[in-house]
Amino acid sequence: MLRGRVFRGTWAVDSGVLTRGQLRSSAWRRLREDVYADAREPDTHELHARAVALVMPRGAALGGRTAAVLNGLTDAAGPADPVHVVVPPGVRWDPAPGAHVRSAPLRGDVVGRGPVLRWTAPVRTAVDLARQGPLEDAVVLLDQLVAARVVGLADVRAAVAALPRCRGSRAARKAVTLADGLAESPQETRLRLVLGASDLPDPVAQFEVRDGPTFVARVDFAWVAQRLALEYDGLWHAEPGQFRRDRDRLNRLTAAGWRVVFVTAADLHRPELLLARLRAALG
Repeated sequence: MLRGRVFRGTWAVDSGVLTRGQLRSSAWRRLREDVYADAREPDTHELHARAVALVMPRGAALGGRTAAVLNGLTDAAGPADPVHVVVPPGVRWDPAPGAHVRSAPLRGDVVGRGPVLRWTAPVRTAVDLARQGPLEDAVVLLDQLVAARVVGLADVRAAVAALPRCRGSRAARKAVTLADGLAESPQETRLRLVLGASDLPDPVAQFEVRDGPTFVARVDFAWVAQRLALEYDGLWHAEPGQFRRDRDRLNRLTAAGWRVVFVTAADLHRPELLLARLRAALG
């Protein structure tokens, strides 16, 4: 009966489903005061969100990064991150550690699953994240939401444009201007922001390189006239077999007359050196 569920301990005992001794067994994981889950359930942010949803005030909804997870962007928050809750104005709630609460009108911008689990709808979630900053983090999350097809960038821009002058509205307008929804990883967005803030000409993102009619490769960024590609080299490149595939791809690009500059996380910590390399490569 309780397999896969998150439940109140007092309900389970009072209804006779479990005894107090059984509730304390290793079969159940205590998530917060009087809230338990099947111990076989993976320890995810969504699991903790379901626990908070059981005890948050009536009319409240999960928001921020938590809503992003529930809307489909599962890596927006981890199990150790606080669960974000939006409560209507005038409602006070002092939760136990593990939840972050803010007050804001919800105006029906809420979706849900079942009678308890409620969270802000995709566009509302994107707008809230754009308002809250920091700017770089907001742009990263917007790009991820758009790339994952959780929201459309045009819809988010329209919603931000309709915001009255309020706390975070200026930051949101800046964030949606900088987002493009093309990046395939957070680091690609951060790399694009470094390029955009520099004096370099703007590259084309996610450019398809072709040799005549033949597809060669899609590169993260391209200066087409100079046949220069810029690629972010993340940890996934160390996966089995990936080294050979990367070398085959590089050989195809080279044969088509392209040069490739690779960027790592360390380069993003020293952007001035990266930009100097690119200036020299662009000549």
